[in-house]
Amino acid sequence: MSIDFLHTVIGNDGLVASGALAKELHITKSDLAEVTGLSRDSVSKVVRLKSKATQARLRDTVEIINHVTEWSGSVGRAFAWFRSQPLHSFGDKTAEDLVKEGRAKAVKDYLSRIAEGGYA
Repeated sequence: MSIDFLHTVIGNDGLVASGALAKELHITKSDLAEVTGLSRDSVSKVVRLKSKATQARLRDTVEIINHVTEWSGSVGRAFAWFRSQPLHSFGDKTAEDLVKEGRAKAVKDYLSRIAEGGYA
């Protein structure tokens, strides 16, 4: 389930394909830009899409959703969690809020802690 999600949005070149990611999440590229805190050009224009910063933000988003998919049972539910679940450890900010702030590593560490049986 989650491995399929990863392979559907990451191309053979190792880059996150914004169009495939938006399609998998059932949103537009404009919505994808908003969700990740990127500009519309960053997810639409090839040169900007290939930049390290854009790819890092998209990859972080994919990794977080992929991780939560294992628990939630579907990409759609994982994406809903990403957008709306307040995380008490982060002042009730959502994973989306934290990714936009450049704090995706904190979210991934949080999810790893929970996976290992730690507290949220």
